[in-house]
Amino acid sequence: MKRSRTVWTAVALLLTALGASALPAEAATAATTRTTVCPTGWGSLPKAREAGTSTPVRNVRTARHTCYDRMVVDVPGASRSALGYSVGYVAHLYQDGSGREIHVGGGAVLEVRISAPAYDPETGKPTYPAEAGHRLPGVDLTGYRAFRDTRFAASFEGDTQLGLGVRTRLPFRVLRTDGHLIVDVAHSWNGTP
Repeated sequence: MKRSRTVWTAVALLLTALGASALPAEAATAATTRTTVCPTGWGSLPKAREAGTSTPVRNVRTARHTCYDRMVVDVPGASRSALGYSVGYVAHLYQDGSGREIHVGGGAVLEVRISAPAYDPETGKPTYPAEAGHRLPGVDLTGYRAFRDTRFAASFEGDTQLGLGVRTRLPFRVLRTDGHLIVDVAHSWNGTP
């Protein structure tokens, strides 16, 4: 009887020790498995703002975030209020001026149009080294959840036209800051990253 009481006491002490040491690990596991809730109220309808600038586009870059993929069009020197745009899903991307179809990979295509040239208005010399129908220079979409492809369509009559291929028709938003037009595409509709 004494021996079984000793065994049960040892088992109880061991379980207490394990339980006490497991609590911080359980708390850490719970903290790491907690899901981030992402905004999904952006919708997928076209978005536009009237404005325009002669300040030229200098670069286009992308970034991955927890809830969305981001494209940034750099227009250094342009004020936020001068950056006009039109962004919306299209069945096909047609080049301004020629009407030629530009193939953009992905399940859906966002046409991104910014009211700024990709050339110097005085000399006509390109300020952004992109070619019509080709991928955007310096943009690598490896590891992106929403983005699939980028294409330069044209810079025609003061507007620059880009194609952004995404996985499927997803919610997006457009932001303006001084010198930047930003397009964020959510990873999902349901708010999970």
